[in-house]
Amino acid sequence: MKAQKVPNFNLKKPETMKKIMFSIIVLLGLSAAQESNAQISLSINIGSQPAWGPTGYNHVDFYYLPDINAYYDVTRSQYVYQNGPQWVYTSSLPSRYRNYDIYNSYKVVVNEQRPFLHNNVHISQYARYKGNHNQQIIRDSRDERYYQSAGHPKYQVKKDDRNRGYVNNNDRNDRYDRNDNGRSNDKGYRRN
Repeated sequence: MKAQKVPNFNLKKPETMKKIMFSIIVLLGLSAAQESNAQISLSINIGSQPAWGPTGYNHVDFYYLPDINAYYDVTRSQYVYQNGPQWVYTSSLPSRYRNYDIYNSYKVVVNEQRPFLHNNVHISQYARYKGNHNQQIIRDSRDERYYQSAGHPKYQVKKDDRNRGYVNNNDRNDRYDRNDNGRSNDKGYRRN
C-alpha cells in the first residue's frame, strides 16, 4: 500500500500564522457585529405610550381593548377597530364608543405586527379582562421612567430640575438659568 501525502500545514511559518489569526479576528468581528445589531434593534418606546397605557412595559406595539374589541397602535397613535368586514385605523374611536372610558378600562399589551388578524384568539384569550378596572396607568405612576410620556403630569419636568428644583428666592445665584448674580442679562436688574 502506498502512503498518502498529507498536506503540510507548517504553523511555524509567519505567513500561515498571520492568515489564521486574521481569519479568527474576522470571524470574531462578524460575530460581534451581529450581536450589536440584535441589541440595537431592541427598542424602548415608553415616551410614545399614551397616558392611559398600563405601567410595566418598556415597549408596546399595540394595546388590545377587550371591553370594545378594538386595538390601539402605539407607533401610529391610532385606534384600530372593525368596521364591517374591514379593520380601520383612525385617530379617535367612533361615536358608538362614546361612553367608553379608556383611562378606566383594561388594556392588554400585544406585541405583534397586525394583531387584528388574530382577533378571534384575542377575544377568547382576553375575555376575562372585560369589565376589569384595576390596572395602574402611566398617568398615575410615580415611576420616573414614565415622566417621558407626554401624558404624564410630570412630563415637562427634566431630570435635572427634579433633582435641583427651583431654588428659593434667597438662592438666586444658584438658579440654573442665571449666571449674573441675580441680574437679568438684558435689563441689569433683579427678577423675581
